[in-house]
Amino acid sequence: MQTITRNTKETKIKASLEIYGNGVGKIDTKIGFFDHMLEAFSKHSWIDLCIDCIGDTHIDYHHSIEDCGIVLGQLLKEGIYPVSGIERFGNGAVVMDEACVECDIDICNRAFLVFDMSCYGDFRGKVGDFDIELVEEFFKAVAANAGFCVHIYLKRGKNLHHIIEATFKAFALALRRALSPNLRAGIPSTKGVL
Repeated sequence: MQTITRNTKETKIKASLEIYGNGVGKIDTKIGFFDHMLEAFSKHSWIDLCIDCIGDTHIDYHHSIEDCGIVLGQLLKEGIYPVSGIERFGNGAVVMDEACVECDIDICNRAFLVFDMSCYGDFRGKVGDFDIELVEEFFKAVAANAGFCVHIYLKRGKNLHHIIEATFKAFALALRRALSPNLRAGIPSTKGVL
């Protein structure tokens, strides 16, 4: 199990992660909707995840959400690299009522994010008091700090809650598949290192 403590002037975060866990999430970021999304991620990735975050939410949620993404990415990187004996690539599409979101992941130690919600139009607005543009900020932070290439795109959807929840679940499913043990894979790269 990996553990990280990250303290800045904006947030204080303590987090731990077990990659091959049971999908148990103990999340307290003081942002209810975000807690719900991280619990869904934990459940569907089968990663045990504990995050306790105290942030400057009186300003807005940006710092807490981005910093939780940084910490999650760092924990994943610490637990995965050097890559060996896993599938490496994973994808998954998750439906939630009218919404369908697909995620593709390459655990390659090269950070990149494609976040395409363009079929929704201008991907702005709120779910309760949660600014939906922060979803992209979270995944940018995860991808950059984990060293993942991640493509997330909305195939269809109208309800913002459904779209965002399908996004977190699709990421979880794709990651779970990419992390699937495969001893025959050795180091899954023609370069011989990831």
